[in-house]
Amino acid sequence: MFWSWILLLCCGCLAGTVAGVAGFGGAILLMPVVVFTVGAKSAIPVLTVAQLLGNLSRAGFGRRDIRWRSALIFSAGAIPGSLIGSRLYVELDSSRLPRLIGILLLAIVVLRHASPRLGRISERGLALAGVGVGFLSAVAGTIGPLPAAIFLGLKLPAPAYVATEAVAAVWMHATKALIYGRYAVLSRVDTMRGLILGASLVFGSWMGRRILTSMPAGRFATFVEVLLILSAFLLIFGV
Repeated sequence: MFWSWILLLCCGCLAGTVAGVAGFGGAILLMPVVVFTVGAKSAIPVLTVAQLLGNLSRAGFGRRDIRWRSALIFSAGAIPGSLIGSRLYVELDSSRLPRLIGILLLAIVVLRHASPRLGRISERGLALAGVGVGFLSAVAGTIGPLPAAIFLGLKLPAPAYVATEAVAAVWMHATKALIYGRYAVLSRVDTMRGLILGASLVFGSWMGRRILTSMPAGRFATFVEVLLILSAFLLIFGV
């Protein structure tokens, strides 16, 4: 158990660094190790608490770059979506959702290259996307790349993109944590596990911020899209 937690915390630092640069990827990297360490049933609640801390740190490190209007519009849809999804998580079989999310990710990347106009997203579209993302996040637990792909359509500078997506994710994960606690899905033990794991994500977020600020702007979108495609295949084929 001791060595499995050492492995988990090391993976948490790595996942936090990747998420600090790309705005996503932490949950997908951590999910297999979390399941191995705490069990399948506790994995999503534990990850929810950990991601709450990780996203708080990314938003804090990039607080001067946050686009609050975009974050609020997205959250206006994501919070009610998370409420509904968190309630259904208790009794819903979500085993097929990751494949659907992977297909959506590939479709978003294709649309971005097929037409610059289709690759952009309006404020109304941002709110509607928030509903779907909030719901799927609460049910599946591992959709980090999906909101990141949506925020990429805002064409924000890299630091603003990461910080703004993190703010929206904070409200979404906080909503899920409250509902999980209300229905006894999130125990005190799982909360402590999530906080410990979250501390490693905070350190990783700090490292990721340092890398992000030194990355050439032209390489950022390409880097994010490569990770989106990789994440999509991992979700589709269940790797």
